[in-house]
Amino acid sequence: MTSPASLSSRIPGTLFLHAPGPTRLPPQVVNAMGTQPLELGDPALDTLIAACESGLRRVFGTAQSDVFMYAANGHGAWEAAISNLAAPGQCVVVAGSGTFSEAWALHAEGMGVRVQRTACEEGHAADAGAVAQLLRAESAREIVAVFVVHTDTGSGVTSNLQAFRDAIDAAAHPALLVADVVASLGAAPFDMDALRVDVAIGASQKALMVPPGLSFVAVNEKALNVARNNPTPRVYWDWLRRKSELSYRKFCGTPPQNLLMGLHAALGLVFEEGLAQVIARHRLLADAVQAAVQGWSERGDVGFHVREPKSRSVSVTTIAVREGIDPEALRTLARERFQVGIAGGLGSLAGRIFRIGHLGDLNAPMVLGCLAGVEAAMHASGIAYGPGVAHAVRVLAGPLEATRGEAALVEAALVETPAP
Repeated sequence: MTSPASLSSRIPGTLFLHAPGPTRLPPQVVNAMGTQPLELGDPALDTLIAACESGLRRVFGTAQSDVFMYAANGHGAWEAAISNLAAPGQCVVVAGSGTFSEAWALHAEGMGVRVQRTACEEGHAADAGAVAQLLRAESAREIVAVFVVHTDTGSGVTSNLQAFRDAIDAAAHPALLVADVVASLGAAPFDMDALRVDVAIGASQKALMVPPGLSFVAVNEKALNVARNNPTPRVYWDWLRRKSELSYRKFCGTPPQNLLMGLHAALGLVFEEGLAQVIARHRLLADAVQAAVQGWSERGDVGFHVREPKSRSVSVTTIAVREGIDPEALRTLARERFQVGIAGGLGSLAGRIFRIGHLGDLNAPMVLGCLAGVEAAMHASGIAYGPGVAHAVRVLAGPLEATRGEAALVEAALVETPAP
């Protein structure tokens, strides 16, 4: 059997990985993960875990919340939030925004939790007004939490978390605000404390540049109190059991040391560049990709799936194709002939869109290489497109002062927390 390594070695150079996760691993992360694991009693392990917790608090934008880490993907962190906050038969609201909001709703229902969904209008952000109506109409105050996916990776739409905070406040409802920031953490501005998000959920394999397999939740005291009063049986996911100074208690067993080593290295890279600069870089690269898609759309075969520019993600751009075009064939051609890995559609969007990820360890030349490879694949496929790469070049070659100004604005908005 041919191994993945031998497949990739057939072609010189580097495969451009532009899925919205997993993302490219920086060499520093790869090297750190190759380190020999520590003996479980070594104080250096406690230091490593503490540094990861501190760094994640800084990225989440929280000074006081507890951070719990799991040897699991983002769906595991979903289950942690559900099992700690809601007992079977209790109710949560899930704001509809796309594939992953619906998957989260199904996950909660699978655990016996009642779910009220707000309607998902395809290509649009989640509707905070609909959530406000549900909360105002709910006089019994039995809804435990409102679940919102900040950036829905499947649709490429980013929703306004402040609007959901305002909706809960306007209804004077005790429901918790729980945000999935898996696809936006470290790429888009997010300040957990300023937004008064009660629980934030993240994962390793996107802007944080670590392989899949590590997820984490930041939990404030209000949410911990809900967990204390929640009778749902739970062990591995239980925040209260994990709230400990002992490393084996923090992970309900052996910590995933090599993933933690990779995370520590990745956080070091983020803070070396500067979190504000990282977020500004993601904004610039997203603007370049979206300028290219705007150019491509001039010929009518491809265009934006997300209708409103303000709702387009800085992490991934979703491109709709004209009926009769097979985006999976385009992906295959891009990967096998032009060495560019892009993502396809999920759920109801399968066969209708393709997605370009632009998050993590990326710079301008890498994005231009991706866009050129996609253009080449569209040309070879007979897909009509307008000038895309040229539009992206104009964005990336714009005044440097504009990028610095964007970083300064982000930095001014970020909560100041100690470096790990």
